[in-house]
Amino acid sequence: MLSCYNNFIKNQLIIIAKENQVCVSCLKKKPISTDKAPKAIGPYSAAVSTDQMVFTSGQLGMDPASGALVKGGIQAQTRQALTNLKFVLEAGDTNLDNVVKVTVFLQDMGEFSLMNEVYAEFFKKDCPARSAVQVAALPKNAAVEIEAIAIIPYKDADYDCHQEKWAEN
Repeated sequence: MLSCYNNFIKNQLIIIAKENQVCVSCLKKKPISTDKAPKAIGPYSAAVSTDQMVFTSGQLGMDPASGALVKGGIQAQTRQALTNLKFVLEAGDTNLDNVVKVTVFLQDMGEFSLMNEVYAEFFKKDCPARSAVQVAALPKNAAVEIEAIAIIPYKDADYDCHQEKWAEN
């Protein structure tokens, strides 16, 4: 088995040198959006894909149709934020099962257990790493905001930039 001994990032290419072979994988930055989740409320994207991963912006518990926070407190907002997150990830060719890291921003850490009950409905097995922090305030005076990082699963039929390409040096 060939062992990787060096990584270089240059001109949007990842080159991994392995003995007498070189792996080249394209990295393209692509903004992600969907009509199934609220539009960004500022100069940012709902998510950005790099062909191998999706990095989401924080999702609030906002109804995509009205743009208003859902009523019902922290649990309703957590459920809606995670539903919005699910749709953003799907627009980026991945899903909640492929999430590797979640960050939860809470307006009140005293509501952590209420948020966690709903969170457990969305992440049932092989849960991602997670951080949860209390913040002074959130946009629209929301109770919770949730962001995630997910991998994009390898597709056998996709031989463009999702598959490593090996060539002799």
